[in-house]
Amino acid sequence: MRDFYEILEVGRNATLTEIKKSYKKLAKKYHPDLNNGDEEAEKKFKEINIAYEVLSDDDKRTTYDLYGEDGVKQNYQDSGFGGFSDIFGDFFDMFGGGFKEERTSYRKNSPKKGADIRYDINLEFREAVFGVEKEISIRRRDTCDRCDGEGTEPGTHKQTCDKCGGSGQVQMQTSSAFGRFIRVVTCDKCGGTGEVIEEPCTKCGGAGKETTTKKIKIKIPEGVDNGTIISMNGEGHAGENGGPRGDLFIYITVREDAVFKRKGYDLYFNMPITYMDAVLGGKIKVPTLTKLTEFEVPKGTQGGTTFKLKNEGVAKVRGTGKGDLYFTVDIIIPKKITDEQKVILEELRNKSNTAEKEEKGFFSKVKEFFE
Repeated sequence: MRDFYEILEVGRNATLTEIKKSYKKLAKKYHPDLNNGDEEAEKKFKEINIAYEVLSDDDKRTTYDLYGEDGVKQNYQDSGFGGFSDIFGDFFDMFGGGFKEERTSYRKNSPKKGADIRYDINLEFREAVFGVEKEISIRRRDTCDRCDGEGTEPGTHKQTCDKCGGSGQVQMQTSSAFGRFIRVVTCDKCGGTGEVIEEPCTKCGGAGKETTTKKIKIKIPEGVDNGTIISMNGEGHAGENGGPRGDLFIYITVREDAVFKRKGYDLYFNMPITYMDAVLGGKIKVPTLTKLTEFEVPKGTQGGTTFKLKNEGVAKVRGTGKGDLYFTVDIIIPKKITDEQKVILEELRNKSNTAEKEEKGFFSKVKEFFE
């Protein structure tokens, strides 16, 4: 897996200014127009651009630091290179061409909500059915406790950018045979904040954020199922410029149970009974989620018959009752019987006409079908 920091030749605590500076140097070195269409240079150029798109964006960089390239791959796959307007705007500055910079007013330091966090958790069947309290550990970006998020060494302060005068943007002017053009681009010295850090915090490297591990207790309500999402407001990554924290989203997966199969809030399972109970009827013990329930099996019950126990299913998450429990009868046929049992069964077969009538009725229908 590619390391975006290595691609841009910067450390993991590099500031945005350092990232931009290294990017511009490498982009100029590997730009296809300056390498006569060399394929390796073009490949390297694309990698540099992808790495820059991720590391120059606070949210994407945070996601990358936590989950690697897989966590941000969808972003640059969906957007292609369309998000590089500021990057390629800087090329005018790289390659010269008689550009003139002028100041305009714009700042990138308005409050911004922090990025959300996704956490996947696996639950046992009964934990999901009855609810459970879990303690989880998440890695998130918090405000640096050394510089209080300022990014500067304690006792020092950010300085107004001398390139844009604190506006965060500059105008770039060029003249050609078609006339004069002016573009507004992000200031490459301050990254659009209007301020620069002369003495970066030694703990966070000027980022104002640090990655920490936080233990959080979550209360999972009864009745959750596969795909249930629980949100916890304000437990995500720290915001920018005084903005609120992002949120934490818990994605639930439930392991299967050895007995019960769940469909919504209803439960299903197969219940084995003896052939005597099937023929004669009688009371059997049926398992539910909480106890064994007595159930009267009607005489003459056929294999495959399904019965319902009302309100013996899973409790509904919003507290509006319970589902039902359905069990299907499986008749157990013994593989071995005693001589005495054999005699009794033979006598029963000789005295019974019901099965014979049903058998004749079945074969009569088969005969009629082929006639």
